[in-house]
Amino acid sequence: MSGRARLALCATAATLMASCALLPLVDPATWFLQAAFLLVIQTGVGAAARRVPLARPLTIAVQALVTLMLLTLSFAREQAIAGLLPGPEVFRHFGNLLQVGTDDVGQYSIPAPLSDGIRLMMVGGVVVIGLAVDALAVTFRSAAPAGLPLLALYSVAAGLADGGTAGWVWFLLAAAGYLILLLAEGRDRLSQWGRVFGGGSRTPGSDPSENALAPVRTGRRIGAVALGISLVVPLALPALDGGLLDAAGTGVGTGSGGGGTISAVNPLVSLRDSLNVDEDREVLSYRTNSEQTQDLYLRIVALDEFDGTAWKPAKRHVEDVPGSFPTPPGLGDDVQRTEIQTRISAADWYAQDWLPMPYPASQVGINGKWRYEPVGRTLVGDHGQTTRGQEYTVKSLIVQPTAEQLAGAPEAPEVLKREFTKVPGSLPPVVARTARDITADADNNYERAVKLQDWFALEGGFTYDTEVQVGSGSQAIARFLRDKEGFCVHFSFAMASMARTLGIPARVAVGFTPGSPKSDGTTSVGLRDAHAWPELYFEGVGWTRFEPTPNRGSVPEYTRTDTPGTTVPDPDVPSRSSSTAPSAEPSSSESCTAAQKKLEQPCGSESPQAAFGATNDGPPWFLILGLTLAGLATLAVPLLPMLWRMRARSTRLGSHGRTEADAAATTLAAWQEVSDTAWDFGIAPDESQTPRKAAARIVRIGQLDPEAAASVHRVADAVEQVLYAPRPRPTAGLGDDVRRMAAGLRATAGRGARLRALLAPRSAVRVAWAVSEGWIALKYRAAARWTAVVRRPSGQSSG
Repeated sequence: MSGRARLALCATAATLMASCALLPLVDPATWFLQAAFLLVIQTGVGAAARRVPLARPLTIAVQALVTLMLLTLSFAREQAIAGLLPGPEVFRHFGNLLQVGTDDVGQYSIPAPLSDGIRLMMVGGVVVIGLAVDALAVTFRSAAPAGLPLLALYSVAAGLADGGTAGWVWFLLAAAGYLILLLAEGRDRLSQWGRVFGGGSRTPGSDPSENALAPVRTGRRIGAVALGISLVVPLALPALDGGLLDAAGTGVGTGSGGGGTISAVNPLVSLRDSLNVDEDREVLSYRTNSEQTQDLYLRIVALDEFDGTAWKPAKRHVEDVPGSFPTPPGLGDDVQRTEIQTRISAADWYAQDWLPMPYPASQVGINGKWRYEPVGRTLVGDHGQTTRGQEYTVKSLIVQPTAEQLAGAPEAPEVLKREFTKVPGSLPPVVARTARDITADADNNYERAVKLQDWFALEGGFTYDTEVQVGSGSQAIARFLRDKEGFCVHFSFAMASMARTLGIPARVAVGFTPGSPKSDGTTSVGLRDAHAWPELYFEGVGWTRFEPTPNRGSVPEYTRTDTPGTTVPDPDVPSRSSSTAPSAEPSSSESCTAAQKKLEQPCGSESPQAAFGATNDGPPWFLILGLTLAGLATLAVPLLPMLWRMRARSTRLGSHGRTEADAAATTLAAWQEVSDTAWDFGIAPDESQTPRKAAARIVRIGQLDPEAAASVHRVADAVEQVLYAPRPRPTAGLGDDVRRMAAGLRATAGRGARLRALLAPRSAVRVAWAVSEGWIALKYRAAARWTAVVRRPSGQSSG
């Protein structure tokens, strides 16, 4: 097997080994076999094209064309011409599949189902990366830069995967594939040197094979050291954990005991991918022994930290799940309560870190790795644990305070009040001012809370709209209060913020409304039941739910007024369609506007994501500047060959040799410009010819007029003079001669040839050659230094 064929096989193996990191992302993994098959064919086509041989760009073009035909045959046979040749319909179909695949990636958690769109993304991505690796490592014979596409492939997989110990396996596979590729290239280069440079001195009588193996041993040592450093160094670097984009299941605790902390990861982000879909799908189903389900909200988590731009769960201590939960904080003995039991089943596709359950829960029976956060009374998955397919039993309390108990509640403890009434200085003043105006005639915190709720739900003129674009940043709440349009996230965030400005401890809860009953006695909770609501604290009662969102959920009995003409929804009606008949289908929202119903648009499928995000209004200035510079750079890239030729021509013809010392350099630079100018017009240089014969060839092929021909010959004579004369003398007027020759070539060339010579000069390839030579020289210098460090000369003794 030839060295290049061996290198091609190693490039294919490296690509497949790096693409193994994608395996955990999709189930089933049958796409991998298809990608491997197409990759092998692509490699074979490249080997055949190089054997012909074809020019390097043509080799890559042939591989890309065959790969496109194979993808067409696999994914768009019906849209193709004769079932194989790609046409406009094929590319349109590819675009649709990629769009569907992108939507599927956003909708499903890992592992995602293998839809046609995701299959095209996986298979197409692997073969495109494989083509790049083959082109760099085999066609252009530079394996080191081929690590960049391999790194891109691994990075995408690592960024989307759940992590865990398997991540090290995929990293080692990708790193091993890259090292194999580098070793194959090094062996191929060594075989072309004619002899092997051993690392140590050759002593008489030594075995030649031992000397031949010296570079191989050195290469292995260098590779082992580099791999060891790459594995050890990241352990010493600071990690960035707990970001908003962390995947589910990264773990929440430290150590093996019952302690640890939970990072402030916004659960709205993890909900977004599962909830933001067009069709209503069942998330949970439950069966309960309570007849009062209108207040059976399934709470996921409480957002209790407010920085002025977003609500998120604070960083809290977590512990092992207790057998029985302690009494809810603030709940007095005189408040009526009823303990109920609910059996909950999560859908197989629904993977959520936080466990949905009624609030306040008193006991949870569930299998798996779960931790308990006592402040929010929530359960969170540990080290990859999610709700996918979980069945669990929850005992919880239905707390039924009276209006009198809430109105007579004493002040909250100072520690709790200080934490849960904290308002950042960036909150617009209009929020606190509006809260004071609404509650001006209230006598206590309970009346203030009810007035805020009624203002949002009834009296303030707000419109419930899931499509509203309120924006983000510190001014988002102020805009919501001004425009009076939004959905549950906007209402709950705004009411909780306003309550805090009035000194009422407040937080935001995220979860699901009670859902819709089914004919088998269970209750179905669908995507459109996703909801967010404020919880306010009253000493003696505890954390208490309020419902400011119009036409969503149920208004608690303890907040209802007897004012005639009120349109507060009946608390006995849970969040379901207008029909009270049992249904076997997932629930739909009753909050459709007239326009939505007329257009048959999905309504209420809101995603309770952070409407008041952490960004400022509009893109920041540095992003605009960066995008502008990137756009200008993109426009300038096609002009780079022309700019390089103009610079090279100016440099070569700008110097004037006035002494014998610089006569040779000036003359050879002029001749280089003659050769490159002729090459730009299609006359390829022939290094085997003398300057005199090369000049005659340029005159003949370029059909130069006598004046231009004489100019070329004068430059050629000057070159021979500096090459062979004992004492070369400067020749005047070489720059003018080169310019006359260029004008002669332009006069005889067609318009297309002139444009090609100007915008895409062939001689610009010298830049790539120079970069490649410089990279090879740098690589060998680095290898020599590593060899000196890793391997002592065998002839050196220790003393």
